[in-house]
Amino acid sequence: MPSPSVPDSTSSEEPLPGVDTPATPPPSTPVANTGTYECPGFSGIESNVPLSMLMSDTFSWGTDPPYKVGNGSGDINWRSDPYRKPSWYMWLHSLRWLGNGITAGQRGDRKALTHVMAIIHDWVKDNPYTWKGDVGAWEATMHRTNVLLCARQAVLTGLKVRSLPTQYAWLDKALVDHAQFMIVNWSGPSNHGTDESIALFGVGCTLKRQELKTLAVDRLSQAITKAIDTQGSTNEQSVGYAMFNYLLWGRATTALQRCGSNPGPVIAQRRAALSEWLALATKSTGELQQVGDAVRQKPTGATGTALDYVASLGKRGTRPSKRVAVFDAGYVFGRTGWGETRQFAQESTYSIRYGAARTLHGHDDHMSLTYSSHGRDVLIDPGHSGYQLDKWQAWSKSQAAHNVMTIPSADTVSVVTQLVRASITPTWESYSLADSPAPGVSRKRDVLVLKDPDLIITLDRGQATDPQRYETLWHLAPDQKVTVQSPTAAVATPAAKTGDKSKTYLLQIPYQQQVPADGITVVQGQQDPVQGWYYPDIFHRQPAPVVKFGRNGTNATILSAIVPAGSTETVTYKTRTVSGMFFVDLTVGTRKATVRVQQDGRLTRIS
Repeated sequence: MPSPSVPDSTSSEEPLPGVDTPATPPPSTPVANTGTYECPGFSGIESNVPLSMLMSDTFSWGTDPPYKVGNGSGDINWRSDPYRKPSWYMWLHSLRWLGNGITAGQRGDRKALTHVMAIIHDWVKDNPYTWKGDVGAWEATMHRTNVLLCARQAVLTGLKVRSLPTQYAWLDKALVDHAQFMIVNWSGPSNHGTDESIALFGVGCTLKRQELKTLAVDRLSQAITKAIDTQGSTNEQSVGYAMFNYLLWGRATTALQRCGSNPGPVIAQRRAALSEWLALATKSTGELQQVGDAVRQKPTGATGTALDYVASLGKRGTRPSKRVAVFDAGYVFGRTGWGETRQFAQESTYSIRYGAARTLHGHDDHMSLTYSSHGRDVLIDPGHSGYQLDKWQAWSKSQAAHNVMTIPSADTVSVVTQLVRASITPTWESYSLADSPAPGVSRKRDVLVLKDPDLIITLDRGQATDPQRYETLWHLAPDQKVTVQSPTAAVATPAAKTGDKSKTYLLQIPYQQQVPADGITVVQGQQDPVQGWYYPDIFHRQPAPVVKFGRNGTNATILSAIVPAGSTETVTYKTRTVSGMFFVDLTVGTRKATVRVQQDGRLTRIS
């Protein structure tokens, strides 16, 4: 058997969570062995191509205008790429846009069935094995395999026959070619490779090829322990793709059970851990943290799980046992509670990133925070700009798009970031992180998260052998308007009448260094260099304010406080030094807290 090769690209074009994938959880109980592989659907791609468009050979994806790719008789120009977008081109070759025609054909619409089979045959004829030289056709292989399997089922059902008519014998040969391609070009233990293994299993099940089923099951068994670790973290470095993986491995389990293969216990165990992970990664707003390549989306929960609990805002399912969790894969997820003493949506939630260097769907977001409080997003991640290799993607993955201390004057790279220590108490959590994002440059961040009053304090320290520019960035939601009150204080308020009655104080507390007169600047909607944007999904980009706390020199010490408050609440602070220890006394409305800054930078709450 040929040895598999792994694609060089790390931007495999699987369906985008929350964009292309319907939010349908797999069955929570085992399914019956029917000896069949069920058509998995068309990832939502078909929703942009109604039957009338399909019959005229017109394709549409995303927000770009529909484009006529064929002559109206199923003769398609497979090199069509009018918008120069890899995603558009890949989804053309996926054939998933034929979904409405396949569904119609299965219901007995002979004209629709004839047309979609003509398009599929045209692809097979125009793209003979091996199609590896065309990256769009290559990336789309497992998608297309599933479409071929769905089309085969539609022929049998629509024509009311038990075996494939001779005129469609080419379809089974195409399925064997697709299986062979996935054998040789397996993407490995990523979600793309897992999808390939499921499709390979589907070919084996449909054509009664036991060797294909066995290989697929072996690959799934190999991949599950790499895709999801024992703590429930995935290898994708993305919360959105973690949700996708939860659904994906549920689909794998169902496919194996339906065609008589035992999925074993490991998949179920890892998915259960991932369910808890995703529950902790869900904000108080009821949406998943947009960390890594992730669009704005709500979690999809299987009945009775912790994921179901957060998806229903605490109305169903099982409440997670932990309020805060630190994961070895480089994630911290925390919250003030699960709605025990206040409304679920009024809890505050946060995330912190650290760990291995960026890979797959990750961003250069080490040390970055996200924060939600008072029922809204306070500190945000930029989201997912899509797969286009342009300045927008470069920015959205960069440190500059995240809530970190950046060194824009240095040539920074993706690095490992250490979580030096973590302390978790009933009313506060503290974390210390350290890395070296560029040669001759070190960076440390201490984080303190408080409950009652809910707020975050960070101490950033940068040190370099040569003078640098240091900027601690705070990315705010696009509906916020920022007013700089002084070199040490800015206030963000709702930009429009949204019913939101809260505001956020962003304080740069003087500590060890004098705050310069231009210590706070605000950037929004800037294109060169790119800064101040937010992607709710890959098709839409919104201007969003970024507050910068800046310093120049060989070293920088920036003490920040991010303080959400009610519209009528005032926020004040005083500082004092006692026996070499620095204290900050904070008041938020009528609530008070005192924070101690130790000489090594550690932050603790003492009252």
